[in-house]
Amino acid sequence: MMPLNIRSAIILLALISISAFVWIATFTGADISKPFEVFTVASKVVTIDTTLALVFLLWAWKWPMFRWGGWLVPYPNLNGTWTGYIYSDWQNENGDKTPPIPVMMTIKQSFLKLSCVMRTGEMRSDSYCSTFKIDGSEQIKKLIYVYNSQPRPSVRGRSECHEGAIVFEIVEKPEVKLKGQYWTARKTTGEIILDYHGKEILDDFPRDFEDHPVTEPENQR
Repeated sequence: MMPLNIRSAIILLALISISAFVWIATFTGADISKPFEVFTVASKVVTIDTTLALVFLLWAWKWPMFRWGGWLVPYPNLNGTWTGYIYSDWQNENGDKTPPIPVMMTIKQSFLKLSCVMRTGEMRSDSYCSTFKIDGSEQIKKLIYVYNSQPRPSVRGRSECHEGAIVFEIVEKPEVKLKGQYWTARKTTGEIILDYHGKEILDDFPRDFEDHPVTEPENQR
């Protein structure tokens, strides 16, 4: 994942540094013909640059002004809770396909790190390697990650622990969605479609969340 458009970042840093140097030198009346005074002004510029960089890394990278058109931050801010359905090709022992499975995914994203947790009524899966694939010229906006899935103990007789991979297409217009497909080590595959639920990262399902369609009555929680 490339966290910044390097060319834009270098230009922006140069503009900020030059502007800060000129402003500080003018305001303090520094004589830039003297090396010591140049060094004094430069040290203050470094302090300003470091402070702004810290603010950017912690908060400002999320601001639309830095993400518009991908000019500085090329990837979207996906923080929050997403809900939707899994459409799996898994079949039971009678050959019956699984109805759509309600699913909730929470994404915790910082400037350098991304964590995805997906939950259904029967399992939780956690990402352990993730990246974006963004290419504006090719109209590509994707979130890609691999995960480890841990079903609830009560259903592991028919749903074992496994690993898998997901590729989401990031849709921002006309509505924000994540549309993807997944593959598992259990040799199953399917599609996942998620709508943005809200900024809050939920620890459990919303009250109106639907039950898993194949969970036995005695295993409903």
